[in-house]
Amino acid sequence: DDTLISRHVLSCATFVDNHDSQPGQALQSWVQDWFKPLAYALILLRQDGYPCVFYGDYYGIGGDEPIPGKQNTLDKLLAARLHHAYGEQVDYFDHPNAIAWVRLGDEAHGNSGLACVITNGEDTAKRMCLGGLNAGTVWRDITGSYSEPVVLDEGGWADFPCKGGSLSVWIKA
Repeated sequence: DDTLISRHVLSCATFVDNHDSQPGQALQSWVQDWFKPLAYALILLRQDGYPCVFYGDYYGIGGDEPIPGKQNTLDKLLAARLHHAYGEQVDYFDHPNAIAWVRLGDEAHGNSGLACVITNGEDTAKRMCLGGLNAGTVWRDITGSYSEPVVLDEGGWADFPCKGGSLSVWIKA
């Protein structure tokens, strides 16, 4: 992996959009609205980089064509980062339109660990392992896309679903 973030973990600030890239600015390169939650999951829930949340994405942007904020979604992702995004990261990057990873959690942050699935395609599910120590535990989707929990098998494996063009973030129930 020869990416900037993998080579200089402590020097990378990650962001989705900023004041220079918003509509009407000189460097306009706005991330499409449907994709923003997926992009924020990538920067907030992975172990590398220092994520920055753009004020306009959180609170909205005024003007002639106002853009509503994504405070509700971002609050869920920020809470997941604060309470659950700890421990070793295992990537499941085995499909061109659906990626996933788990954070295994650690002893210092009780009940930590998460499973994140992102797809820009159709509905999907990723079979992932959260370790034998989590065997039999129940996990819930904080995005609200799924009300049915996922239960890990005796080896700590489960299929974590995700709706098309969306993300699901699973934490211990």
